Amino acid sequence: MPYEALTKTRIIQALRRLGELAQAEKLVLEISLYGGAVFALVYGSREATKDVDAIVRPSAAAQRLVRTVAREQALPDDWLNDHVRQFIAAREEKNRWPGEEFGPGLRLSVPTAAYLLALKLQACRPRLPGYLGDEADIRFLLKKIRPKSVEAVEQISERFFPGDGLTGRARRLVEQILEEQP
Repeated sequence: MPYEALTKTRIIQALRRLGELAQAEKLVLEISLYGGAVFALVYGSREATKDVDAIVRPSAAAQRLVRTVAREQALPDDWLNDHVRQFIAAREEKNRWPGEEFGPGLRLSVPTAAYLLALKLQACRPRLPGYLGDEADIRFLLKKIRPKSVEAVEQISERFFPGDGLTGRARRLVEQILEEQP
């Protein structure tokens, strides 16, 4: 299936349906959202994302229901996937999704801004043709969090990824962004 940008509205529709299917099977899916979906749903800093990065429990039941939603709503089979799993910190910091808009079949959580910043700094992917990279997300999060120095940003990263430090690329980007801020 060809790539389709998932807008906030499209993600909400798909998650609501996933919640309905889970509830019909008397399941409660615990979903931790990450990446572009958080920027679109929580912060409104993005119009869309290519997929929904998430860790879902129970995983086997979720995968089956995700494929059902994909078929019903003409989405790619992996519209919701756990590719983010390789980047997750051993110690996470998340907040529960407020409200019940996805029904009793889903319990959503999202990373705090600090944890999301640490994740983005670990990846710090450059812009490529057809891919925006992480700079805009890092810029947004730094504006939201308002750290006073590169050292403060390093402390945030260290909380979640002890001993990893910032890459040279991430450090230069943070320095540039902090210099631009009033």
